[in-house]
Amino acid sequence: MFLMLVAHAAGAQPGARSAQPLKVMSYNVYNGFDYGRDKARAQALGAWVASQQPDVVALQELCGFTDKTLQELAATWGHDYAVILKADGFPVGLTSNKPITVKKKMIEGLWHGMLHVTTHGTDFFVVHLCPSDFATRLRESARITRYMRKNLSLSNEKYVVLGDFNAHSPFDAHLDKQYPELMKWYNQLDAERKPKTRQTLSYGQLDYSVMATFLAFPLIDVCERFVDGSDRFSFPSPLHFNPVRTRESLIPIRERLDFILVSPSLATQCTDATIVNTGVADAFSDHYPVIATFALGN
Repeated sequence: MFLMLVAHAAGAQPGARSAQPLKVMSYNVYNGFDYGRDKARAQALGAWVASQQPDVVALQELCGFTDKTLQELAATWGHDYAVILKADGFPVGLTSNKPITVKKKMIEGLWHGMLHVTTHGTDFFVVHLCPSDFATRLRESARITRYMRKNLSLSNEKYVVLGDFNAHSPFDAHLDKQYPELMKWYNQLDAERKPKTRQTLSYGQLDYSVMATFLAFPLIDVCERFVDGSDRFSFPSPLHFNPVRTRESLIPIRERLDFILVSPSLATQCTDATIVNTGVADAFSDHYPVIATFALGN
């Protein structure tokens, strides 16, 4: 009886278990650090990721990486487990500080592919959608969500879709209007694109149907809930341009292409989400990392 009274006095419930934190990061690492040649950038990014102490890291553009080299990179931030989708092109991958079970490496019908794994009792779907054609992205979003409906366990309400979607969220439409130079940039890219049948814009306008497909699954955009409008961008960094441009010159073409989307149940356990688009991250990649933290009940 005395122990029960102490527990109540401390605010605990008899038999209650403390929430387990889960910190998730998604990061497009820009051509795999120049296909592994830029050792200094890889080392600097690895040290920074280690300082963030994530439990799970989803990566895109692991160009030139193998299972072995991804495991070596993961070790720099303290992860013993790593999986890569494929050995060519622009692979995605995932690292974790707990064992990973591979559910599916999906390549057919997708531009860069999708990796489905489980770790920390959660299903993770790492994606990197087509960068150059909205119609292809829309087909990819339909294929991925169709796969999810067929393959998610009804007993597990914890799932995450994350990566570089190369698409805009309807939640950001009012923000996109603040950057008219972005439309000029995309129109110029589409005018120069070959073949002409591949277009980033939909009839000359930004397309929101790709992200709407995921949101309607339903999935919850955690950064929309935690990140203010003026800070809600993940691309481009100064490193995207050669010669490197200043941060100020990139303000007119800011956009959010990188997302962490989670199940409605998991969204209720999200305690923080951020896009690290200031400071040292300018020199790590042309994209900025997205981080979300959850307090998971046992």
